[in-house]
Amino acid sequence: MTWEAHSFEAWSRVGRSAKGDDLHSSRPRAAGRSSKRALDLVIAVTALILLSPLLLIVAMIVKMSDRGPVFYSHTRIGVGGAPFGCLKFRTMKTNASAQLAELLQNNPAARSEWEATRKLKDDPRITAVGDILRRSSIDELPQLINIVRGDMSLVGPRPVTAEELPRYGEHIWAYMAVRPGLTGHWQTSGRNDVSYEYRVSLDVHYLNNWSLGRDFIIIAKTIPALFSQRGSY
Repeated sequence: MTWEAHSFEAWSRVGRSAKGDDLHSSRPRAAGRSSKRALDLVIAVTALILLSPLLLIVAMIVKMSDRGPVFYSHTRIGVGGAPFGCLKFRTMKTNASAQLAELLQNNPAARSEWEATRKLKDDPRITAVGDILRRSSIDELPQLINIVRGDMSLVGPRPVTAEELPRYGEHIWAYMAVRPGLTGHWQTSGRNDVSYEYRVSLDVHYLNNWSLGRDFIIIAKTIPALFSQRGSY
């Protein structure tokens, strides 16, 4: 069976929330998907134009902080299971990979946290500038470029790595049926303060209950969530 067939089957599958409540399924129609893509393009292009002065200033600050690269591209899984480079302003030191390997080898607590959440609350790899960018979510603004390119959507499931994808279990094909989002239920529901299992349930809830109206609600909720900075690290 092709991935497309799996995807549409998954869209019609009833998911389960973290509490085990049944969720209603809603397969998006072709017109809805076209409208979603058009909305993505209009908002992303407009935002890139309006935010271009801020993006330029942030790029200069990141570059001057340690002379390293301005952007960081991390491979994530997109629609159809295709990998893409998810763009962010670089928030970590240039030797971050080596630091992580050493930390996980020598610090059992950090290794346990990483294996459970793929995050470190007190991450020594993050630069002083990077910490500010992460807490304000400014580091994710380059993903507007990903949206224009068609890699991502304004709203959708969290963009995950290939290593994380098996955690979606039977919903793996549903995840790959849509573009991952710059924002979503996870962004407005505590972000890193919630368990990984709950993050997955939020994505499954979104996938099984998608509508343009829900996308607008999530976008509206994103702004106060950014100001609260809950779970932003």
